[in-house]
Amino acid sequence: MSKRNTQQRRHTIIAELSNLGEVSVDRLAKMFDTSEVTIRKDLAVLENSGLLLRRYGGAVPLPHEIIAPKTDKVSKRKIMIAKKAASLIRDHNRIILDSGSTTSALVRELNVKQGLVVMTNSLAIASDLHALENEPTLLMTGGTWDPHSESFQGQVAESVLRSYDFDQLFIGADGIDLARGTTTFNELLGLSRVMAEVSREVIVMLDSEKLNRKIPNLELPWGKIHTLITDADMPENVRSEIIKQGVNLVIAS
Repeated sequence: MSKRNTQQRRHTIIAELSNLGEVSVDRLAKMFDTSEVTIRKDLAVLENSGLLLRRYGGAVPLPHEIIAPKTDKVSKRKIMIAKKAASLIRDHNRIILDSGSTTSALVRELNVKQGLVVMTNSLAIASDLHALENEPTLLMTGGTWDPHSESFQGQVAESVLRSYDFDQLFIGADGIDLARGTTTFNELLGLSRVMAEVSREVIVMLDSEKLNRKIPNLELPWGKIHTLITDADMPENVRSEIIKQGVNLVIAS
């Protein structure tokens, strides 16, 4: 079964699991005439989606007592923004994905890209990248774990970033100050600014719901931002103010 049929293969795995009560990596690899590495990645993706529980050599259904409704589904706005962001990435690009739910949505759009090198400070994003079949080269910043942002921060992470150079940085924001730039609740600002310094193009991904937030911490000034991707609900007067700052405004719809 070819990579184009990845989703079909994963649906079949779920059906087999439902019928048999458990599945093994070895059996599935033979069934689909593919590698065990590919099957393990399928199982990782399905586990992350809450559809099964991996165990050594295979997978079993999730116990009923730990199945709960998902409350953190990615919004349609973020999916549209992620798709538009992915269209800006070329094969073999070297990119940074900052932590955050909007940048996390971008990962699933990268499976069609070839030869990517991706740096991130997020364990969740790193795990999702590892599950991609196109196997991008994955780099981690390391550093000090910050439970507020659920990411690595600090001087070690900044030092690692300065050892590389990147084509693009994809970064979210908690809000916008039309006079100054993007803002954040996180008081640890150093890593975001270093990410921007080592990237040729800085692309901010922003859900328009965040526009009315009053946040004191300036993350990136307009002069550091090349492109801002948002959704069609951004008011026209806000769009014009952003364009006046010299930023390339892209509307995902």
